[in-house]
Amino acid sequence: MSLGSNLFNARKKKGLSQEAVAEKLGVSRQTISKWETDETLPDIRQSKHLAVLYGLTLDALIEFDLEVQEIQEVIDRTREEVSDKIDWTKAWSKKYPVLARYRSEVDTAPYESELERLLEGLKTAYNYDELDAFLVLKDILAGVWKARKGF
Repeated sequence: MSLGSNLFNARKKKGLSQEAVAEKLGVSRQTISKWETDETLPDIRQSKHLAVLYGLTLDALIEFDLEVQEIQEVIDRTREEVSDKIDWTKAWSKKYPVLARYRSEVDTAPYESELERLLEGLKTAYNYDELDAFLVLKDILAGVWKARKGF
């Protein structure tokens, strides 16, 4: 996605018009339009003002993805009690069908015992509680996946 698209989506997400943004930044509406159509680029100071206006960091503004932003907001609003009620395996199996069927295909016991060993190692070595150890292990697995995919 281009910077112009990011600027457009971030502005729309905030419910601001080009005129309103232009007024706040002391530029013309045409300038905002040119930024949003990638005809020109805002300078670094203007970019910082845009990020503040849109409630984003400069990095987030540059990498702004409306769908990702909306998903993150849903996650942030979801209370733990609600999250605990969701069958995440069932939910994700709609996108990844292997999650619905692997239990009938895979002998999970050897993997479970190895994961238990890794979790206990994290808890002991770093004094993590159960949840933190699970989250760290999940993040390590995600890192391995990204490295294999070349992200």
